[in-house]
Amino acid sequence: MIKGKSTSKFCSIVMSAVLAGGMLLPAQAQPAYADRGVVDLWKSIKPLTTIASAMNTGAHPDDEHSATLAYLSLGRGVNTSSVIAVRGEGGQNEIGSELGQALGIIRTRELQEASKITNVTLGMLGEQLDDPIYDFGFSKSVEETLEKWGDSVAYERLIRKIRELRPDVIIPSFLNEASTHGHHRTINVLTVRAFKDAANPEIFPEHLKQGLQPWQIKKLYLPANAKDYTVNAPIGDYNEIYGASYLQLGEESRFMHKSQGMGKVYDEGPVQGDLFSNYYKLDLSAVKSADKEKDFFDGIAFTFEDLAKEIDAKGKDNKIVKHLRELQKDADEVVAAYPSFAKVLKEVHDMKADVQTALADVKASGLEAATKEDLLHRLHVKEEQLNKASMESASVVAKVKPAASELVAGQTTKVTVSAFNGGSVKLNKINLSLNVPSGWTAKPAGATSFDQLGYNETASATFEVTIPANARLFKPYDPSVFNAKVEYQAYDTATTLKVTPQNGVAVLPPYSMSLSPNATILNTLKSQEPIPVKVTVRNYTPGASKATVSLNVPEGWTAEPAAEELSFATKGETKSVAFTVKAASNVVPGKFTVTAVAKNGDVQSTQGAQVIEYPHIGKTYMVQPAELKIQAFDLKVPDKLKVGYVSSGFDNIDQYLRQVGVDVVKLEAKDIQYGDLSQYDTIVLGIRAYAFRPELIPSNQRLLSYVQNGGNLVVQYHKPEDKWSPELAPYPIKIGSPLIQWRVTDENSKVTMLAPDHPMFNSPNKITDQDWSNWIQDRSAYNPSEWGKEYTALISNGDPGEKEFTGTFLTARYGKGVYTYSSLVWYREIPALVPGSIRMFVNMISQKQ
Repeated sequence: MIKGKSTSKFCSIVMSAVLAGGMLLPAQAQPAYADRGVVDLWKSIKPLTTIASAMNTGAHPDDEHSATLAYLSLGRGVNTSSVIAVRGEGGQNEIGSELGQALGIIRTRELQEASKITNVTLGMLGEQLDDPIYDFGFSKSVEETLEKWGDSVAYERLIRKIRELRPDVIIPSFLNEASTHGHHRTINVLTVRAFKDAANPEIFPEHLKQGLQPWQIKKLYLPANAKDYTVNAPIGDYNEIYGASYLQLGEESRFMHKSQGMGKVYDEGPVQGDLFSNYYKLDLSAVKSADKEKDFFDGIAFTFEDLAKEIDAKGKDNKIVKHLRELQKDADEVVAAYPSFAKVLKEVHDMKADVQTALADVKASGLEAATKEDLLHRLHVKEEQLNKASMESASVVAKVKPAASELVAGQTTKVTVSAFNGGSVKLNKINLSLNVPSGWTAKPAGATSFDQLGYNETASATFEVTIPANARLFKPYDPSVFNAKVEYQAYDTATTLKVTPQNGVAVLPPYSMSLSPNATILNTLKSQEPIPVKVTVRNYTPGASKATVSLNVPEGWTAEPAAEELSFATKGETKSVAFTVKAASNVVPGKFTVTAVAKNGDVQSTQGAQVIEYPHIGKTYMVQPAELKIQAFDLKVPDKLKVGYVSSGFDNIDQYLRQVGVDVVKLEAKDIQYGDLSQYDTIVLGIRAYAFRPELIPSNQRLLSYVQNGGNLVVQYHKPEDKWSPELAPYPIKIGSPLIQWRVTDENSKVTMLAPDHPMFNSPNKITDQDWSNWIQDRSAYNPSEWGKEYTALISNGDPGEKEFTGTFLTARYGKGVYTYSSLVWYREIPALVPGSIRMFVNMISQKQ
C-alpha cells in the first residue's frame, strides 16, 4: 500500500514526539510516530547507504525484537526482515471474543501493521488457514512442537525464506532453554540448524530448480545480557530525525499488537539502566572479524565500498569494482541532498541509472557464480529501494481504488488507478495498469498513458473488471486480488511502483449466512426439545436479489419451515429466517452438523463471511461454512438455576450455559458494587477478571460475604500480574511461578480424581474418566503452587514425565457457601463443546451450601 504523504519541510519532523513523564505514561500519552513528510523521505533513502541485511526469527506475532529491528532498519538502513512461524491463533484475545483462526487473522494483521512501522519485510512460515504450522497453544518442548508442525515442513519453509531474503546476520528472538515456550525454543533450534544447511545445495535441492540459490548466513547472534555479550543494539540512542529513541520507535510498532496488550510509552534515554541496549552474543560465524567485535557487521561488507574492496582484493573484474564505487558515491550524494525533495529526486534517479548499468555488466561478467548471484541480489534490492525513494522524493501518491471492496463471483466492477504529483519536478511517460488474477479481465475505459504530470496534477485510469463465475473466495492470508502498476520517468530514468488497495478487497459468498447459535448442545435426556436456529443472510450481490434459504439436517432430523424466500432491495441488506430443528427420535450421543443453503437459480451459497474489524487493522473477513455444530450428550441441569457471570471479555461461556437452560445474567460494575448478589445461586468470574474488571478488587469483600451467606463463587484462572493476590480468596491461593512451569499442555494427559465422592463429581452429573477425554489444546494454565489447608484438591494432573499438580481444581466451604478456584481451561473446552467440560462446569455452578 502506498499512502498519501505530506510534503512539509524539515520542521514537521518534530511531530509532537516528545514523551514526558515516567517510564510508563498515563493512558492519554501517545507513542512516537515516524510517518510524515521528510521523515518518510529519510526512511526511504537511508537504506541506500548500505548493502547489509539482517533477519530476526520468532514463533508468534509480537515475538519480534522490535527495538532492535527499529535500530537496524530505521537507524542504520539495513535491509531487515522478520520471519514468524505461526499466526497466533492459539493465544488469548484482549480486545474481543475472537479465538482460534479468527484471532490468528487479527494477530497477523497486527503484525503486518507493526512491520510497516519499523520498515521491515515480513515473512510467515504458516501460509494459510488450517496450515500444518499453526499455534496449537502452549508447548513445553521442541519435540512436541515439531511433531505437530512437521519437522521437514517447518524447516523447508525457514530455509526457503533464508534463501529468498539472504540475510547476512540472523538473530532468533529466544534461547533454547527449558524455561521457554516450546514454540520459541523450536524456532531457535531451526534457525541455528539453518545457519549451515541454508548454504548446502543438498538440503532441499528442489529450491534450486525453483530459481533459489544456497545462501551462507555470515553470523548468528543469540539474545544475551549485559554481563556476557558480544555486541549490543543501542536502542536507547535518540534519533533527531525521528524525534524518538529506537526503543520508542520499537514500542510504536508493539502498540499494534493490541490483542496481546502490547506496547509501552518510555521516556527518552536510558530506562531503569537496563533498556538502553539490547545485548547479543555471537554463536556462529562464517567470517573472520576483529578479536573484539563492536558491531553486528564487523567482517561483513556493509557498504558498496566494502563490496568493491572485497572484489578488488580478489583481483577480479575492475569494471564491476568501478561500478560499485560509483554507487557508493551516488548513495552519499543522495543523503547529502536531504532534505530537499527535488535534489534528492535527481540524485536518486542518477543512482537508478547506475544500478541498471551495473546490473547489465554484472550479468555479462566472468565473476564466479556465487559472487555474481550475490551482487545481482543486492542490486535488485537496491532497485526496489530506489523505486520507493523515487516515490517519496517526487511526492508521488499512487492509489488503486475499487468502486466496491466486497465483490461476488460473476460481478463486474470499476477500479481506478491514479498517480498524483505533489512535487516540483515534472514527471514524464506515465503508465497506469491493473493486474488481476488469471481468469479475470480488466479492460481500460480510457487512456492509461500520459505524457506529463506536473505539480498538483493527477493522472487516472479506470478499468472495468469482471470476476469469473468460478473466482476463488477470499482467503485472509493471500495477497490482494489485484494490484496496480504505476510507471513514470524522471531525469530519463524509469520508476515502477506496485500499488495495492488501501482497504482490503474480498470476493465473498453472494449470500453470506451466519447461524445463531453456530455451536450448541443437544441434551439427550431431553432429545425432543426443539433447537431454535436463526439464519442471518447478508446480500453481497449487486442490487436487488432473491434467495431461498433452507437447512440441510442429519438423516432423520427435521427443520421447520422447509424453506423461506428472502427478497433484498440492495447490496449489503441483511435479513433473518427463524427455523426450528428437531433431532431424530433415536438420536444417540455424538456430533452432528446442520448447514444453511441459499439458492437463487444457478447461484448457491453454503458459506458465511465473518467480518473482523478493528480501527488499528481495518476490515478483513473469514469465509467459512455456514454451519451449526451440535454435540449430543446427557446433561442434568438443576431447575431454576440462576447465575451471575462476570465476564473479562475473553470468553463466551455464558451463552453455552443459557443453551442448556441456565438463567445467566451478565453482571455490570454497578451490579457487583451495589446490587443484590444474594439473588444469584452462583457467581462466576471469567478468566483474568480481576485484571480487566477494575470494580472487582474494591468489591471483593462483597463477593466473599456473598459466599459466607450461602452463595457459590467460581473463580477461573488468573496470572499474578492480573492484580491477583493470595488474599483475594477466602483462604490464600498462591499462583505458581515461573508460569511456564505451572501449566498442563497435553490435552490427553491422565487426570486422577482425588476426591471421587465429592459432590463436584457427583451432582447433578456423575463424572467419570470418560469426561476427561477429547479435550483440546490444554488442560490447565497458571496452576496454584500453594493454598490453604481448608481447600479440597479435586484432581491431580500433569504432562507426561513431569510432576503432577494437585492445585488445579480447588474448592472449600466458606461460611454457609462454597468457593471454587479452577485453572482448567474452560474457556477453550466449552465453546469446543467438549461434553465432560460442560458436565463438570454445570456441576461446579450447581454446588449448594
